[in-house]
Amino acid sequence: MAEEGRRGGCYSRLAGDGEAAAASGVGCGSGDDDELKLRLLGYEPQLKRNLSLLSNFAVSFSIVSVLTGITTLFGTGLQFGGPATMVYGWPIAGAFTLVVGLAMAEICSAYPTSGGLYFWSARLCSHRRWAPFASWLTGWFNIVGQWAVTTSVDFSLAQLIQVIILLGTGGNNGGGYMASKYVVIAFHAAILLSHAAINSLPISWLSFFGQFAAAWNMLGVFVLMIAVPTVATERASAKFVFTHFNTENTAGIHNNFYIFVLGLLMSQYTLTGYDASAHMTEETKNADRNGPIGIISAIGISIIVGWGYILGITFAVKDIPYLLSADNDAGGYAIAEVFYLAFKSRYGSGVGGIICLGIVAVAIYFCGMSSVTSNSRMAYAFSRDGAMPLSSVWHKVNKHEVPINAVWLSALISLCMALPSLGSLVAFQAMVSIATIGLYIAYALPILFRVTLARKHFVRGPFNLGRFGVAVGWAAVLWVATITVLFSLPVTYPVTKDTLNYTPVAVGGLFLLVLSSWLLSARHWFKGPITNLDG
Repeated sequence: MAEEGRRGGCYSRLAGDGEAAAASGVGCGSGDDDELKLRLLGYEPQLKRNLSLLSNFAVSFSIVSVLTGITTLFGTGLQFGGPATMVYGWPIAGAFTLVVGLAMAEICSAYPTSGGLYFWSARLCSHRRWAPFASWLTGWFNIVGQWAVTTSVDFSLAQLIQVIILLGTGGNNGGGYMASKYVVIAFHAAILLSHAAINSLPISWLSFFGQFAAAWNMLGVFVLMIAVPTVATERASAKFVFTHFNTENTAGIHNNFYIFVLGLLMSQYTLTGYDASAHMTEETKNADRNGPIGIISAIGISIIVGWGYILGITFAVKDIPYLLSADNDAGGYAIAEVFYLAFKSRYGSGVGGIICLGIVAVAIYFCGMSSVTSNSRMAYAFSRDGAMPLSSVWHKVNKHEVPINAVWLSALISLCMALPSLGSLVAFQAMVSIATIGLYIAYALPILFRVTLARKHFVRGPFNLGRFGVAVGWAAVLWVATITVLFSLPVTYPVTKDTLNYTPVAVGGLFLLVLSSWLLSARHWFKGPITNLDG
């Protein structure tokens, strides 16, 4: 399978944690110190180290992208609980996500490598003979989860373009053009092609695009949260925004707690992808500090900005059933209808609302671009350690020190993962469900190993939680366990083959594939991260 990635090399005991940690903070984080620590962790620097703290943060912030997650799942929030679920569910999910991020940041500071999570698992389980399996399991959940995120993001952009065209040609009730599923998949393919092309550019260009994307997301949120409710001729009251709990839904669910839990999906889906800061550490200056800070700042700022966006747009919400109806001008795309109606009610035309959707579309585009960046670095690192089929191909870097083959592989797989939408949206939704739960399982595994197996021998990096590290780690693990169960519950009753929540099937299927590949093949040759240092 991927044995070729092992040929010509040797399995080597990498530098000890204490030895690597000692390299942190020497010389105020110069480039030489970054390269020294990476060598002590077992790797020869191959990627261009050109990213600042701002650039590292920008990649994760662009992937979290509150404009992407909140916009695409605003209808889910309205259906399950409405304003109250969104307004209060967002800070709840945000607080626990920050806990997960803090636990990850502490480990990232100790092991700043592009491999990120799977490397952490291997090192934290290094005193156990099954450490390679821990690394294998974490790595595959991480990379498949990342591919699912890219698939979901770019497909949601393709769907938004479909809605923009529909509204721009007259709307659902005015003879507007509704693109077919084949046109939507063509949009998806074109978007991925452009993302792969951009990610083939030198890292200095990606740094520029990443910072521009972060600024666009920030400014876009403020423009929309002010403009939309200001333009709307009818606005919701503060009482409606902060207290109205919508129990009317077509899903056959009437238990208030159950409804609230399902409404959290919007928040938790949005607040993911921040592991990108870890995957970019081999290209980040002062990586053992800036990588962790990139994770935490991306989450923290997204929580604040996202809450403002939710509040602003919810003040423009009036008739929830109509916004969710497939008979409205946007064909049931709730937030698009909110934007469209706000401008149409004041100016007699919804063009302003379409322009607002364009602002969101640009944000989603940059989210997908940054997601491919993160995917490719994970694929580069995983293949560097021989874990992927044709590993020797995927960890090649070009003259610009960009893992070019890994970039195009990530785009191709994300295209393939969207193809089931042509046959069944149920099958497609099952696949992309791995984007949230599968990715969070990958987040939780190294944290679990840190608070259990490595509790006594874990050597902290310069960014650490001190005596609170273990408590924060346990809280993170328990939160991931909780959302894994909650998001596997049925979302529609009665449950049929068309309404079944296939999340546990998809995640369970991924686990079985990873486990069987380990038992049948990988256990014989995959020994975890290996050094690529000469001698």
